[in-house]
Parts: sequence; C-alpha cells; structure tokens
Amino acid sequence: MVKKFKNYLSLVKFSHTIFAMPFALIGFFLAIKTNMAGVDFKLFLLVVLCMVFARNAAMSFNRLVDRHFDAKNPRTSQREIPKGVITPRASAYFTLINSLLFIATTYFINQLVLFLSPIALFVILFYSYTKRFTWLCHFVLGLGLSLAPIGAYLAVVGKFNLLPLLYSVIVLFWVSGFDIIYSLQDEGFDKKENLKSFPARFGAAIALRVANVLHVVVGAIVVFVGFYYDFNFWYWLGALIFIGLLVYQHLIISPKDLSRVNMAFATTNGVASVIYATFNIISYLV
Repeated sequence: MVKKFKNYLSLVKFSHTIFAMPFALIGFFLAIKTNMAGVDFKLFLLVVLCMVFARNAAMSFNRLVDRHFDAKNPRTSQREIPKGVITPRASAYFTLINSLLFIATTYFINQLVLFLSPIALFVILFYSYTKRFTWLCHFVLGLGLSLAPIGAYLAVVGKFNLLPLLYSVIVLFWVSGFDIIYSLQDEGFDKKENLKSFPARFGAAIALRVANVLHVVVGAIVVFVGFYYDFNFWYWLGALIFIGLLVYQHLIISPKDLSRVNMAFATTNGVASVIYATFNIISYLV
C-alpha cells in the first residue's frame, strides 16, 4: 500500500506542487488581509485540497495522454505508465476521481468558485494536448498555474480584484518562461515526433531569449506591484531574492550547455516561489 501510494506521488510529481501552491497561499492571505478577518482554517484546508486535487488530475491526465511519447523518449521512458508501474486505466480513474473531488470541494467554498471550477479544470487538462498543435503550449501551462492565486483569493472574498490578477500574470509569464527552458531538453525528440515547442520551432538560442524576455516582464510586474501597493520592507526583500533567482537560472544555462536545466527548472524556481510567497505573506501580517 505504501509503495503504491509512493508510485502515485511520483506519477503526479507531487514535489512540483511547490511551483503553484505558494502563489495560492499568497492569494489566500491577501484575501484575509482584504477582508480584515482571521484565518478560517476550514476554508484554508478546502483551498489546499482544491490545489492538490486539481494538480493530481492535471498531472495524471498528462502522463496518461503522453504515455506513448514518454515510452519513446529516453528522458521519460522510466515514468510510471511506460514502465508498467501504473496502468493507463488506473491513471484514468485517478484523473477522474481527482477531477470530481476538485469540483466537489469547490461546492463547500462559494458559488462563484463552484461555477468557475469546470472552466479551471478544462484549462489544466487541455494543456496536455497543446504540444500536438501549437508551440504556444508553454503559455497554456502558465495559464493553468496562474489560476492558483486568483482562485484562492476568490475562495475567501468571492469577487475579483486587481492585485491577485497581477499575481496571476506573474505566474503566467514566470511559468511560461521556465517551461520553455525545461523543454530545451526535448528539442530533438520533439522535432522527430512532430511535437510543438518553442525550442523545436525556433531553436534553443531564440527560445532562451524568449524566456529571458518573459522573466524580465515578470521582474517588472513584481517591482510595479511593490511600488503601486506601497508594500513594506518584507515584500521588497522577497521580491529582490525572487528576481535574483530568476537572473541566476538564466546565467547557468546557455544553448551550448544545458547540463543544469533541471537545477534551473526545479530547484531554482521552487526556492524562488517559496521565498517570494513567504515574504509576501509576512508583509501582509506585519
């Protein structure tokens, strides 16, 4: 049982929850500040469960629909479905169960979140098909993860606001940029299999320039948010470290040296997300 549980955690790359979850927490605690109320721990748990269920559904579905490509790609051939650790049918059931749990959980939050939940689910599931027909697939992934801060904010407040939308735009361009970097590993394979990505369409050098531009935009929005909302020292400390880590990941990668792509993708971005979220939340509370 424990081994099977670990297999499913590996299937959905549960450790990569570190990308979107911190921004969901930003949205949640920003909403608490907006409402000038204490933390509703039941609502907090519901938001976290929504994040877990949505991500489980999206990742399991991605592994399911990409299983034939994963089996051909040396980098991914040892994933759970190609390896036979988890069957396609089991992955399909896992996707369905988590999708239903996601929508069911939103029922206990508020009507707006419940109404929007099928749309959010469609976006995060639809991403898995986009590499088959558009090199803009990276932006669809970014869009899916960008729903985290605005979704968590809506769970508390029940209405839209500019600041959580700006956080969502940050996530959109940040994730799109680092996914382009991540996809550099599969440039040759994607070309061979006629899969669409920025590196496969434009080459590694141009793809890296596009990722650079996207992360410059991210840095600009982070700075704008700090000035426009007159955030305190703690926000700026987190923002400085976050932007510094964005710069760092571009310094350790070049078209001729992709050996540290995984470090840039997982480690650097994971740390950046946690630090930025932590200092954002501190700035709301002090």
